[in-house]
Amino acid sequence: MKINTDGVLLGTLVDAGNPSSILDIGTGTGVIALMLAQRFISAMIDAVEIDKSAAQTAKKNFSNSPFAGKLNIYPTGFEDFFDTNPDKRYDLIISNPPFYINSLKSPHANKELAKHTDIAFFERLIKSVAQHLTPQGTFWLILPIDIVQLISALAADNGLFPQKTINIQSFPHSDSHRLIVRFGFNRVSTEIAKLSIYKTENNYSDEYKKLLQPYFIAF
Repeated sequence: MKINTDGVLLGTLVDAGNPSSILDIGTGTGVIALMLAQRFISAMIDAVEIDKSAAQTAKKNFSNSPFAGKLNIYPTGFEDFFDTNPDKRYDLIISNPPFYINSLKSPHANKELAKHTDIAFFERLIKSVAQHLTPQGTFWLILPIDIVQLISALAADNGLFPQKTINIQSFPHSDSHRLIVRFGFNRVSTEIAKLSIYKTENNYSDEYKKLLQPYFIAF
């Protein structure tokens, strides 16, 4: 589970005030959780990861970071985690989830687990998240454009509404291919923003580089 653009964009574009408690669902090797630990100094961060190998790597990454004292890794699925910790509540829950619904499966089991799912997964995920957010808490997801409407409907069924959307496009004039969405219990006018990853072929945009500069020595 290598570092990917979806994950790092989600980690850097989240705006959540000053959360004291954060949950990263499906942390992989821990990249998003580490970014949030760097950004939100006072927050304690739990991370769950069902893939045991990835969770072990995340544990090593956490322990070798300057933020080891505020990061906890749980090698389990989110449902088992919530069953074990029914009273936990978070100011911020974030996930870069599996999202290829009913699509062609990868022949590699770990990649299939990481990126392929069905609607029932999102039904369970959103229901669980709604039960474990604080009243003013927010839930952030990055999704392909073609399933955003479906996920928004599932969220509304659980009292969560889109408060902000960030359209992610490869180039300034290309169509969006991902949408970062902030959900919360308060129904408000949805704030809309956009980000272009490149300004020309193989040439990152200034905004993209500025966003990731605090995390990547390449920028």
